[in-house]
Amino acid sequence: MGRSPKSAPPSGKPQWSQAVTRHSNALDLAFGVFTWDNPRAIAESLKASAEASQRRKAGPFRSAMSMLNFYINRAGNQLPDERRACLEQTKEELRELFGRPRQNRRTLRNSGE
Repeated sequence: MGRSPKSAPPSGKPQWSQAVTRHSNALDLAFGVFTWDNPRAIAESLKASAEASQRRKAGPFRSAMSMLNFYINRAGNQLPDERRACLEQTKEELRELFGRPRQNRRTLRNSGE
């Protein structure tokens, strides 16, 4: 038997993901950073937040990328294509700012990492 569609959360009750986005204990994000239109500016802000944080558990690159991916994944299908494209470009900008070139999984698997 197939899964039934998820019902909407009770109105007025915030979801855990909303609380994480607003009150992350890892990074102090600039207000509305994920709504900005400039991928470079978003990446620079995430980088600065990650480097300044004393509470993060991973390195700054991983923390910044994780927060960006968290936002993209939680938005899911509600994220308009134009916004998704901007945020996907932000990933590339983050990689560039941190000097971390994109590596595909096949390359990593074959290199033994």
